[in-house]
Amino acid sequence: MFTGIVEETGVVEKLDIKGNSGKIVVRAKKVLEGTKIGDSIAVNGICLTVTNMTSDSFTADVMAETVRRSSLSMSRPGSRVDLERAMAADGRFGGHIVSGHIDGTGVIRSVIREENAVWFRISAGGALLRQIVEKGSIAIDGISLTVASVDDTTFSVSVIPHTIKETVLSDKKAGDTVNLETDVIGKYVERLLGFTARVKEEEEQVAHGLAMESLMALM
Repeated sequence: MFTGIVEETGVVEKLDIKGNSGKIVVRAKKVLEGTKIGDSIAVNGICLTVTNMTSDSFTADVMAETVRRSSLSMSRPGSRVDLERAMAADGRFGGHIVSGHIDGTGVIRSVIREENAVWFRISAGGALLRQIVEKGSIAIDGISLTVASVDDTTFSVSVIPHTIKETVLSDKKAGDTVNLETDVIGKYVERLLGFTARVKEEEEQVAHGLAMESLMALM
């Protein structure tokens, strides 16, 4: 589990994708402290398992599902990435619940400065937008942010200078693709409501069938 509070930005040293899977090597410093092989590190919001380490880098395997769901394959050697270690059990919960399991990607449509903040407007598919609510939480490239507004095709966030400075958002421009993870509570609510609706429909079908059988028996 992560919180969406980025600890540092690392640099992609190597990305070796063959087909839809492969390995990534990331240069880092802070997130290596206390980390051992088998631990999890979120890379632009993607939960990856450390398979090898040096004094200034770590290696992780990349699965096909990760490539399909995220923007990771668009990274190049030299690309900056947001990094966060999995939250310690005694850690402070500064952001929101972030699983590191990317739901999909969005595209930045505009970047507009307003006094000391920067507005990012991002387009996303309908399945993702259904789980995004105004004043709710969203993780963009692993960064815990609050949704300022949402409509049928886009949502917007307003980002403070500190977040811009400490994350890869400072590199982003209109047209760039970003990883998105919607709020886990919204996913469970949507799933539960959908399940409840299906159960109700099945119950109504059974009741209708029984009523028809009763009617036929009386004829």
